Amino acid sequence: MPTTLTSLAELARLPFDDIIDVRSPAEFAEDHVPGAISLPVLSNEERAQVGTLYKQVDPFVARKVGAALVSRNAANHLEGPLADRKGSWRPLVYCWRGGQRSGSFASILAQIGWRADTVKGGYKAFRALVVDAMHDSPLPFRLMPIDGMTGTAKTALLHRIAAKGGQVIDLEGAANHRGSLFGAMGEQPSQKMFETRIAMALAGFDPAQPVFVESEAAKVGDLLVPPSVWKALSDAPRLYIEADPAERAAYLAEAYADVTSDVARLSETLTALTTYHGRETIAAWQALAEAREFRSLAAALMEHHYDPRYRKAEEHRAPVRASLQAQALSPSGIDALAETILNRFG
Repeated sequence: MPTTLTSLAELARLPFDDIIDVRSPAEFAEDHVPGAISLPVLSNEERAQVGTLYKQVDPFVARKVGAALVSRNAANHLEGPLADRKGSWRPLVYCWRGGQRSGSFASILAQIGWRADTVKGGYKAFRALVVDAMHDSPLPFRLMPIDGMTGTAKTALLHRIAAKGGQVIDLEGAANHRGSLFGAMGEQPSQKMFETRIAMALAGFDPAQPVFVESEAAKVGDLLVPPSVWKALSDAPRLYIEADPAERAAYLAEAYADVTSDVARLSETLTALTTYHGRETIAAWQALAEAREFRSLAAALMEHHYDPRYRKAEEHRAPVRASLQAQALSPSGIDALAETILNRFG
């Protein structure tokens, strides 16, 4: 009997050894159940081929061709990734709608002797739970936004809070972006996967305890903060972190070492600010980059670009619950601040 998903939290408690996603690689790349193994029974091209046959030729022909392809790919999986699975192995298989692809593969696994099951409704049922959590229902959590001007080590602070046992949602980590012009950390996930990462992290939390999160804008890179999270984040009083500007500049120079390691890329990124600051100012900042005066560059960007914009947006933010002074933004200083926050607000 297919397994019915009733909540995101129950996924971790399901009595299966592996969750197998048999959709195409493109479908898996867009989004998938966290921890699922990708074992496609149809490649991207094969899925398109079968779909075309179904619509333009004959459903019977499409099913026959599809069955042959599924069998061939299933054999490759059995001889490859699944070759070491023992007789007691119990997999949970899903496809797009819990239909033919997952049913066919699960049937083959069951014939071997494994206790394979499928997900009722497939990925679409899982996605519906994510949409309900991220779009339709209010969050059942008390968010504790951590705010402060650029360079106050908010993300590092969240990581230390998490390491000490606090409940933390790292929106920038989930988005693979540090939330600024210089914040790209490689390719961002899809909007669906971003929402899945957040929803699954929250699903494992205790609603009776606060959830610490960085106070973000409505977008992190190109991704929108899901509506339920954004509403809770916008309404929650903030913990405001204060730090000496020199400490902030030093922290930024170190935290963005991946950016400063490529001066040409840094210089090109600075050009994007010409509209706001003029060619002369941008040229001066690019000269600092060329001279590898990264602390001075960070200080200039803070003073003339980031801090004024933060102050302008301040009037639209939720009230401040408490202001906390970071004595230092070194690892030990961040650790001490995390301890203070957990003792006072955790």
